[in-house]
Amino acid sequence: MTKRILVVDDDTNLRVILQKSLESCGYTVSVAADGESALEVLHKESFDLMITDLSMPGMSGIELLQEARKAYPNLGCLVVTAYGSIEKAVMAMQEGAFDFITKPFSLAHLENRIERFFDFDGLQQENRNLKRELSLQKNRRKMVGKSKAVEEVFHLIDMVARADATVFVCGPSGTGKELVAQAVHEGSNRADRPFLKVNCAAVPESLFESTLFGHLKGAFSGAYKDQKGLFEECDGGTLLLDEISEIPFALQAKLLRVLQENALTRVGSTQEIPVDVRIVATSNRDIEEMINRGEFREDLYFRLNVFPIQLPSLREREGDLPLLINHFLQSFAAKYEQPVKELSPEALELLLNYHWPGNIRELEHTLERAVLLTGKEERIAARHISLNRGLGQGGGDIAAEDNGVLTLADMERKLILAAMKKTNNHRARAASLLGISVRTLRNKLNLYADHFETLEEPAG
Repeated sequence: MTKRILVVDDDTNLRVILQKSLESCGYTVSVAADGESALEVLHKESFDLMITDLSMPGMSGIELLQEARKAYPNLGCLVVTAYGSIEKAVMAMQEGAFDFITKPFSLAHLENRIERFFDFDGLQQENRNLKRELSLQKNRRKMVGKSKAVEEVFHLIDMVARADATVFVCGPSGTGKELVAQAVHEGSNRADRPFLKVNCAAVPESLFESTLFGHLKGAFSGAYKDQKGLFEECDGGTLLLDEISEIPFALQAKLLRVLQENALTRVGSTQEIPVDVRIVATSNRDIEEMINRGEFREDLYFRLNVFPIQLPSLREREGDLPLLINHFLQSFAAKYEQPVKELSPEALELLLNYHWPGNIRELEHTLERAVLLTGKEERIAARHISLNRGLGQGGGDIAAEDNGVLTLADMERKLILAAMKKTNNHRARAASLLGISVRTLRNKLNLYADHFETLEEPAG
């Protein structure tokens, strides 16, 4: 691919000479007469390298370098300075310039410096690619599994990581949606930029707008100073909007505008601030059903659902359960600085036959409890395995009702009812058992209110 170079100099003759000379070397060259013009060109076209004079009327070369590197951190830069102004060149290199060249210079000397930059840039790119591949492998090790369903997820992550598209990760609670989001970020060109996350269900509605977009001092009671929001803090990186289904409906339009225009307005301000943020959103709810009920904007859903990744439940990952059990047992052995515990045949049978409504998260917590309960014993026995049998033992209890013919909604409703009864109607503990947020549980209770006539007013 032909390398693109932008030459910035207020000397017309020098601009023409440099353009013709570098084009004869096979580069694609554009020119600008000053810093302001250069920034306009940079906003319209992409370049691999900028060559700029340091002493120009109006915006100086240093100021141009600062602005250009802020907006385009991967843009290379060579600076040209007069002999005797080396301190300016050193300052430019501290701002991110690759090298400098002093006037007068030969074209051969300049071409040599350009070649050195592209050789160095190529090595940097190889290093970034290697780090990205190592990061993907690292995240694959975190996402244990060899089933066909998991391999498909790995394939989708590899496809989308570098594409910079918005990703929507769906799946039941406890299936590893946050791990997928992190793998997407670390496999992208933004891997060296921030990766921030916010649980939309945990943010009070009154603070939601300020949390995402920031605020000015005095914008509301308690706003004692100007504050950046997560979008600004994450500029250039990736923002994980976890449980996006819980975002207040009144704010969905503002979020949509920010995603469409790549600009935000802080609470209490009228000034637009440009941002460059990649979004990964997750949800364990049926967003399309929420749209039908008027709880979620369809246009926002379309904007988020550019590249969907559906995570399978643990029940759908045939053959992965023994791998996950072994992975967690080794992990907890390292965490608690003890030998790896073995499972008795009876304990293993319990784990393999259980329905796992809480998916991988429930399996992880179950095994950690078991490891702690064994104390100094070397083997985990069946008595150490604490399972919520009323919440879905494979082939038993709930699954056996109605001759096994249940819709997903029926199963969900029965699981919630069982959890509420088991916790004496305590919402927080029931939500923990189910692996969902308290807000999600509250919404579910409202949704199924007509079916819970025998249920007392929920506590907690």
